[in-house]
Amino acid sequence: MNKRTFLKRSLAWAAAGTLPFDALAQWVRAHEGQSASALASNENFWQGVRDEYRLKPDYINLENGYYNIMPEKTLARHVEHIREVNFQGAYYMRTSQTENKRKMAARLAALAGCNPNELIITRNTTESLDTVIAGFPWKAGDEAVMAEQDYGAMLDMFKQVAKRHGVINRVVSIPNIPTSDDELVALYANAITPHTRLLMICHMINITGQILPVRKICDMAHERGVQVLVDGAHAFAHIQYNISDLHCDYYGTSLHKWLSVPLGAGLLYVRQAHIPRLWPLLAGHEDEKTIARLNHTGTHPVHTDLTIADAIDFYQTLGPARKEERLRYLQTYWTSRVRSLPRIRVNTPADPARACAIANVGIDGIKPAALAEGLLNKYQIFTVAIDGAHVHGCRITPNVYTTTAELDAFVKALKELSGNA
Repeated sequence: MNKRTFLKRSLAWAAAGTLPFDALAQWVRAHEGQSASALASNENFWQGVRDEYRLKPDYINLENGYYNIMPEKTLARHVEHIREVNFQGAYYMRTSQTENKRKMAARLAALAGCNPNELIITRNTTESLDTVIAGFPWKAGDEAVMAEQDYGAMLDMFKQVAKRHGVINRVVSIPNIPTSDDELVALYANAITPHTRLLMICHMINITGQILPVRKICDMAHERGVQVLVDGAHAFAHIQYNISDLHCDYYGTSLHKWLSVPLGAGLLYVRQAHIPRLWPLLAGHEDEKTIARLNHTGTHPVHTDLTIADAIDFYQTLGPARKEERLRYLQTYWTSRVRSLPRIRVNTPADPARACAIANVGIDGIKPAALAEGLLNKYQIFTVAIDGAHVHGCRITPNVYTTTAELDAFVKALKELSGNA
C-alpha cells in the first residue's frame, strides 16, 4: 500500500468510521410521532436509551456533572481507536494525526455553531480558559471581572496573573435565585471600570446549574469595550445554542461532560481577531495568524480526539432537543417535589429558562458533606457536596439514563433526612 492510499484510508476511517447507532436510531424513529417535550416524560422511551449504557448497580449516580460516562457503543469505538493507533504506531502519529484532529475540530465547530478556524480541541475547560487568562496581553493596572461562584481553577489563574502582571481582580457574587436578567447584567456592569479588559462568566454555573444570560452580558460588556470569556463546561451538548449567537470573544468547555467523550478532551473558541494577540499556554511553531498557534500540547492521547465523532453521532442520533427536554424534565421532576418543604433549600432557580439538568439542594442543620455522606451510605445515592460561595448543599446531576424511579428514591431520602417523611 502506498502512502497516498494509506493516508486516504486513514482519514476516511477517522472522519466517517463511526459505528452507526442502529438500535438507538430505530428506537428514536419508532417514536418520531411524539415531540421532544412529550417524550420527556415517556419512561418507556428513556428506558430504551438507558439500555445503551452499562451502569454500576451499587448506587444511583446523581453526579454526572463531573464526567458523563460513555454509552457502550461509544466506548467500543474508543477501544477500536486505541487499538488502531497502537497498531499503526508512530506512522499514524507522523502521517495522520494532525489532519484527523482538524477534521474532528471541524465536526465540533459545526455542532457548536462557529467557524472551524476559530476552534481547537484542548484537554478540558481548565486548559481552554487558562489559555486565555494566562495568554491575555495584560499590563499592570488592568482589571478583570469574575464571580466567586466561578470554577476554582480559573479563579486561581486570575490570582496568578494578578501576582505576575499586576492585574486587579474584581469579584462579584451571583444570587442563587435572581429576579431577572437585568439584575444579573447590572451586577457585572457595575463592576466594570475604565480599566477593565476582560470579564469571565459562566454559561451554566457548575455548583448550582443556573444559566446566565450570556448574550445580554456580552453585549453590555462590548458596549464598554470589554472582552468576554465564557466558561461553558456544563452547557455544551446539554442545552442547545450556537456560540456565534452568544457574541462572546472566547468560549471553553469540556467534551467529557455532556457530550460523553472519553476523559481528556475539551474545546476552545477564540474570535478570529483575538487569535494573534493571545500568548499560547505552551509555545508552538505554528503560523501566528492561525488558531493552531494556541494548540501545541505535545504528544497526547489522539484516540480520544477520534472518539469525538462517535460521541457526536450518539448525541445527534438521540437528538439535542430530546436530550435537553428530558434533562430539564428530570430536574423539575424532583425539585418541584421538595422546594416548598420545611428545612429544604433548593439553590437553583425554578424558572425553566434558568436551569436544565443540574440543581443544588441543602437541608437546614445538615452540613453538605454530611448530607452527601448520608445519601450515599444510607440510601446508596451518589452526589457531591458544595459548601462555599453562598451555596450550601449537594449538586444533583441526573443524565439521560436516570429514571424517575431513581429520583423518587432521592426525594424520599430528602424527606426522611429533613423530617418531612
